Amino acid sequence: MIEPSTLLLAVGCGDPSVSCGDTAWFLTSAALVLIMTPALGFFYGGFVGRKNALATIGQSFVVLCLISVQWVLYGYSLAFGPDWGGHGLIGTLEWAGLSGVGYAPNPAYGATVPHLAYMIFQAMFAIITPALITGSFVGRLKFSSFIVFTLAWATFVYDPIAHWVWGAVGAGGWLHNLGVLDFAGGSVIHINSGIAALTAAFVIGPRLGYKRTQGEAHDTTYIVLGAAFLWFGWFGFNAGSAVIAGTLATSAFVVTNTATAIAALSWMGMSWIFTGKPSIVGAASGAVAGLVAITPASGFVNVGGALVIGAAAGVLCFLAARYRGRTRVDDSLDVWAVHGVGGTVGAFGTGLFATVLVNPGAANGLLYGNPAQLGIQLIDIGAVWGYSFLATGLILLAIKKTIGLRVSAKQEEEGLDATQHGEKAYSEEVQSRLTTQTSAKLELVVKDSDREIIAEMIRKRQTLQVDLSTGVITTTEKEQKDQDAEED
Repeated sequence: MIEPSTLLLAVGCGDPSVSCGDTAWFLTSAALVLIMTPALGFFYGGFVGRKNALATIGQSFVVLCLISVQWVLYGYSLAFGPDWGGHGLIGTLEWAGLSGVGYAPNPAYGATVPHLAYMIFQAMFAIITPALITGSFVGRLKFSSFIVFTLAWATFVYDPIAHWVWGAVGAGGWLHNLGVLDFAGGSVIHINSGIAALTAAFVIGPRLGYKRTQGEAHDTTYIVLGAAFLWFGWFGFNAGSAVIAGTLATSAFVVTNTATAIAALSWMGMSWIFTGKPSIVGAASGAVAGLVAITPASGFVNVGGALVIGAAAGVLCFLAARYRGRTRVDDSLDVWAVHGVGGTVGAFGTGLFATVLVNPGAANGLLYGNPAQLGIQLIDIGAVWGYSFLATGLILLAIKKTIGLRVSAKQEEEGLDATQHGEKAYSEEVQSRLTTQTSAKLELVVKDSDREIIAEMIRKRQTLQVDLSTGVITTTEKEQKDQDAEED
């Protein structure tokens, strides 16, 4: 029988540099973040029409597969590997194929967890970021172009920006060295994907019948369920970014929940003010906006700061979505309004509310006596907005000039489920078929009947009854006479 202490030593937990508790928490957090990508698929899938539901959900699933492979082959090395040339712009390929990424901790990223654990945790971030962009071009991008775009964007946009902000080996990323505070990806993930989505909307163009197809959500329950699972997974996103299971993870967990809740309420409140009704779909969208906004700040602000950031995100993202909806820019599911604007609110709010009382290893923000931090956050916001817009635009234009971006008008009208995948999200429902058959039979009976007689029955306000099994129309005079007598 193997002694427990011997087993612990054999698997590495006996090594004082590796904490089994921290590693367990960190891997659990990675699993929580993974579930966010299919949750996003359902969130997006609920917003679109039935003919594009499977394709929309499937894009998130396919991104998970694509980036999982890209990340271990070379993506992680470009983003977190030793800096190339000392310029802070991109990592080398020294860690390509996970060469040198093993069970021993890398102190630059996590002193108590295996380097391999840190790699897979960051893989989940790299996966969900391009998946977020898919909400901007639902129903019109060719699947082949989608695959090329996803891989190119992850390589030339996500990986460099992740290195700028989080790269800490060798010379380190230039924004990291500047002192930018981005705890879990406000600029790396959300501003980045939000601006990329806006660029995609510009380059790809609007859907056919754009204004007509707005608000075509086929299943609002998917939207709420998807948002709920995103909320659940986001605890791994933010609290997991603390790496260790301790006080900082606890604080990040609490402020994440707080900001999300008030953002959902503030978005719902805005919808109540502007439309006269409190939208449940709006509350779900507001929750996502709050999750986005608190992401960069979650390891640096207290509950008071979280309340302000969350409330501001709910209001400002709602207004951004409302403004965007009045334009010809078909960012179909408002990725820019929620992630681009929400991430900007969060990065800016970090520069205001960050405090070393929450994270002694960070810096204070403007309201705690350090106005320079707000300036650093603004540089981060501007750099990511600019680079993401330009690089994404170049990638899309290159694809447009080579293999093309959009499906044909006929394919778009039919839907991507059938034209791109040869499948459908839903089978025809029996009730729908019965309704169609009944309607056809009624139409036939009416056409073959004496129209003058039917018109006379209607004129006399006689009650018409329809036998759904035969399609025969009859009249009941007694009930109508009784009603007339009561009126008299």
